[in-house]
Amino acid sequence: MNQPIKGFSKLSKEGKLEWLTSTNFARPEEAREIFSTYWHADAEVQKRHDEFIENTMTNYYMPYGVAPNFNINGRFYTLPMAIEESSVVAAAAKSAGYWLERGGFKTEVLSTEKIGHVHFMFEGDASPLFTDFASLERELRERTAPLTANMEARGGGITSIKLVDKTADLADYYQLEVVFETCDSMGANFINSNLEEMAKQLESFAQNHPQIDATKLEVVMRILSNYTPNCIVRASVSCPVDQLGSEGVNGEDFARKFKRAIDIANAEPYRATTHNKGIMNGIDAVIIATGNDFRAVEAACHTHASASGRYKSLTHCKVEDGIFTFWIEIPLSLGVVGGLTKLHPLVVKSLEMLGNPGAEELMGIVAVSGLAQNFAALRALVTTGIQKGHMKMHLMNILTQLEATLEEKEKIAAYFKDKVPHHREVVNYFCNLRGIPAPKVEK
Repeated sequence: MNQPIKGFSKLSKEGKLEWLTSTNFARPEEAREIFSTYWHADAEVQKRHDEFIENTMTNYYMPYGVAPNFNINGRFYTLPMAIEESSVVAAAAKSAGYWLERGGFKTEVLSTEKIGHVHFMFEGDASPLFTDFASLERELRERTAPLTANMEARGGGITSIKLVDKTADLADYYQLEVVFETCDSMGANFINSNLEEMAKQLESFAQNHPQIDATKLEVVMRILSNYTPNCIVRASVSCPVDQLGSEGVNGEDFARKFKRAIDIANAEPYRATTHNKGIMNGIDAVIIATGNDFRAVEAACHTHASASGRYKSLTHCKVEDGIFTFWIEIPLSLGVVGGLTKLHPLVVKSLEMLGNPGAEELMGIVAVSGLAQNFAALRALVTTGIQKGHMKMHLMNILTQLEATLEEKEKIAAYFKDKVPHHREVVNYFCNLRGIPAPKVEK
């Protein structure tokens, strides 16, 4: 590609693909074939996928697995998980089986409210805005009444409106902080539409107020926040310490080492980052499979992990009176209506697999997935070490790249059962098994 293209968005899909492959690839026909290989066989389904985003060329496949045997609040679930990282699904399933025999997982939704803001600047004396805020709030609610009527009928709507002075953080900066209840929807469009109307009404209020110079007020942004500290779910597991024996480690030692691992994550941000990344492996996988916004959840969770002023573990552990308790409390803004929930065929099936949960139930399921992932990781770290499972998957990935047969995979896996499967050693053993020369190492 040597020069920009004009009018790209106006081209047909075929025209975009022709330009893309002819100008960006050494072998255009090969590139076009690979792109088209991933198109859905059903033209209508593909058309639906094409409309999810702009300039769609093809579909990007991710592995879609399931983790069965999750006992959550006394009900059994099979969790759908879409993720490319090896061992995540296996780890979740292993934790599910482990806690199946120890009482299962418990969840509780603590709150479900979301927040949006109208960010504005005001030079001079803002006291009339605060003095007459009751009138402003009434006008804001009247202005948004047509937008909130349906949500209110479902039990949601606008919970509160506040005028916040932020001038201590930034000169002349104020905000309308609006709290919403969006029921079973994530509510992004609902929240932002209401904020747009509130911004207009704020400007109108300033223009009609005898003590306010409207030229001094400038609305900068009106937008929801992906930080949802009022939309919190808790998931936990608990059992007597003597039931925790694992991988040759007795229950008391396991509990002590496990808690110590979380203590380290709270003391060391470098460890906390990796610790929490593992939690998000489980959370993101279910969120993607159910058509929710994993980037928003990631942002909220990592902000939550920093709420104390120091980045810490999202999970917690205690041992009291011989009882081990492990839990997570995280902000999760999820929806089961709107977005892809009725458009993407696999999202529809994922939600059906989970029993078509409401938003609160889904919050609990997702939190459990993160907790299960973290338990599996810490269990491995404080007993056998994390690499045993990772290297097993690494071996399989190498053998897949080598196009090994099933019989060859079984023989090679048996050989490396008690050995570290470094890439060079695997390739050499594979070549020896086939009776072919091993490739030379390039320096």
